Amino acid sequence: MIKFTNGYILDKDFNIVSKDVFVEGNKIVSVGGSLEADSVYDLKGNLLMPSFKNAHTHSAMTFARSLADDLPLDKWLNTMIFPLEAKMNGQDIYDLSMLAFAEYLTSGTSACFDMYYFPEDMARASVDLGFRTVMCCAVNNFRENLELLEQYYKEYNSYNELVSYKLGFHAEYTTSKEIMQGVAKLAEKYEAPVFVHLSETESEVKGCIERYGKTPAALFNELGIYNYGGAGFHSVWVNDDDIEIFKEKGIWAVINAGSNCKLASGIAPVTKFMKNGVKLAIGTDGPSSNNALDMFREMFLVAATQKINDMDASACNADEILKMATVGSAHCMGLDNCDVIDEGKLADLIVIDLHRPNMQPINNITKNIVYSGSKENVLMTMINGKILYDNREFVGIDIEKIYYEAQKATDRLKA
Repeated sequence: MIKFTNGYILDKDFNIVSKDVFVEGNKIVSVGGSLEADSVYDLKGNLLMPSFKNAHTHSAMTFARSLADDLPLDKWLNTMIFPLEAKMNGQDIYDLSMLAFAEYLTSGTSACFDMYYFPEDMARASVDLGFRTVMCCAVNNFRENLELLEQYYKEYNSYNELVSYKLGFHAEYTTSKEIMQGVAKLAEKYEAPVFVHLSETESEVKGCIERYGKTPAALFNELGIYNYGGAGFHSVWVNDDDIEIFKEKGIWAVINAGSNCKLASGIAPVTKFMKNGVKLAIGTDGPSSNNALDMFREMFLVAATQKINDMDASACNADEILKMATVGSAHCMGLDNCDVIDEGKLADLIVIDLHRPNMQPINNITKNIVYSGSKENVLMTMINGKILYDNREFVGIDIEKIYYEAQKATDRLKA
């Protein structure tokens, strides 16, 4: 049993309190109690809080970090990304995902919601490193099929405690109506939510209206895709009717401010989502379009871009942003068992170093995390009760080997 003591915790109600936390195995067994522990983690006045969960990404796209920059989305995809992805194999996915997982650890992220290919290799990487991964199918007209989607859904929801799988498809503009109808049937069969890129760009929405006479959200709703909930990744170009569908069906809007800024896709209407009771989560998108996998930067951008969008400095309270990046993302991903610090929850925890210039003086810790916090403030990342990153060093991870294998895979794809 590990005892975290001599510091602050961000409790289940998101209050900053001084209590001891006890972790045994992979679970939090006591908050504020007094138990005998095998080891003591001295927080030294720092903050123990629930980890961040990255609610939308494509981890293995580390191969294209800073390789396909300064292009609009359509050219970025068709001239740079798709041709290189066509060369990828399972070992590439493993090696490039390992690199992403290591980066997640440095910014206090314990889980990612990953939409990509070769799930067997990503699952293997997740288990080998000790990282928590929720995978989502990217079936479309060019890759994978409905049979594989169902196979993956059944196989990877009983693979390992660190791995789970969700129904999904890439996007309306890459997927035929027949495939979308097939996904809707699977959602009905398993009474399961569906996750998909939705209304990321204005041209995407215009194209969908030209093809079907309605927006992507309206189309998915009509087809029954959202009968059991799900999410829209990006959710930038949504109208009032779309927002009503989100509210009615319990759809998560997953906000990806960094990627949407970099690709000039637009700014999602976060405050309008909030006012209408739409559930919100945060993700970085992939490392080829962001290019960082950094939830600190993402939180700041969600807040800052919304204030500019609304021309209102009070828009998007930082405390709500922090909840989106932790509890919101966890619930979107189906990780209700590791969302907050509470007895019985899984021990996915991080320590924030408050003894750094950017966190001083201490006036409001939660707002400081969003507005001035950064990866440099992450002292420790624990996943499933195991410390994988401590004192800004990897624990039990051969990071140089990860760098070497990721570079080798990238060089082969570029050749």
